[in-house]
Amino acid sequence: MSVFIPLEELCSQSLPDSDQPDLSIDPNVGVQIIETLISLLDKYIFPQVAKKIASHLLTQLQNGNYADITSAMKLAEVLTQQIQTISDDKHLQVFYSYKPLPSLNELGKPTAPKEQEREHRYARWQNFGFYKVERLAGNIGYLDLRGFVPPELAGDTAIATMNFLSNTEALIIDLRHNGGGSPRSVALISTYLFDDQPVHLNNLHWREQDANGAYYERVQQYWTLPYVPGKRYLDKEVYVLTSSFTFSAAEEFANNLKQLKRATIVGETTGGGANPGQFQPLDEHFGVFIPTGRAVNPVTQTNWEGTGVEPDVKVPAEQAQKTAHLEALKGLLTKTTEPEFIDELKQAIATYDHTTAKK
Repeated sequence: MSVFIPLEELCSQSLPDSDQPDLSIDPNVGVQIIETLISLLDKYIFPQVAKKIASHLLTQLQNGNYADITSAMKLAEVLTQQIQTISDDKHLQVFYSYKPLPSLNELGKPTAPKEQEREHRYARWQNFGFYKVERLAGNIGYLDLRGFVPPELAGDTAIATMNFLSNTEALIIDLRHNGGGSPRSVALISTYLFDDQPVHLNNLHWREQDANGAYYERVQQYWTLPYVPGKRYLDKEVYVLTSSFTFSAAEEFANNLKQLKRATIVGETTGGGANPGQFQPLDEHFGVFIPTGRAVNPVTQTNWEGTGVEPDVKVPAEQAQKTAHLEALKGLLTKTTEPEFIDELKQAIATYDHTTAKK
């Protein structure tokens, strides 16, 4: 399954697929990869942790503990396991790619026009993460969103989707298969769920270098937008579905709405990745995602790194949609007065009750 992971906002086409052939590598190549990895760890958001990782890798290298690894997949797996064990950071990861990795600029974007078009085409092929939009029984809106693709690519689709859903009476946003993406798209979609008064959603604290090479921390704030085309989705219940796969920007979206008391989170505790960063090539076939930032929620002054976002209603992921739909239907039934609408709500609830009874 392809994943959208921020760089701050790195599209999935820049990352290799998991289902790919292995490559045999010379031990000397492995040494070069590890030495390059060590040199890049200075960018990591937690410098003291970076020193521990670098020291560990250097000791392992000097002791010849990587010399027997001739599988590219194995090397990426071992390095990832070691650096994540020390950092407890699920974003910090070494990737192997059978296909040569594209050349990236300082922002982690492909430099070649062909690679840029390939990335954009991939995003279009995935409909920019918008897999399904529909009206469920009882006039409940449903959105299966599998990636927060940057708004310059996904904006029109996001706007059309939210306008399609605007006439429903409650909304279910399914993030069970969402691996993250752009915090700017999180802000775009979130804006529809609030009125036109600015709402502070999240902060990202970035570790950056000045012109003299000294590191400093830059804080980037994310707020709802002052304007979005179409109707806002106000005074209606919102449910967000989560699973253990839900990660990164998808977790931010769920956490933002939970802390602002704008949505009910239904499903499983999320994956626990709150540190965005940048994909760095190690050579033609290896790269590393190094978190150069950390999320800080303005309400809690913390984040979900390593813990995940806890749902308000805990159920197995496969039961989350049914649970949220049923709760939305029952909630609407208590405040609906039109007889024909009441009949539809009762029939939809009865269908779920009948299915449960048969089991």
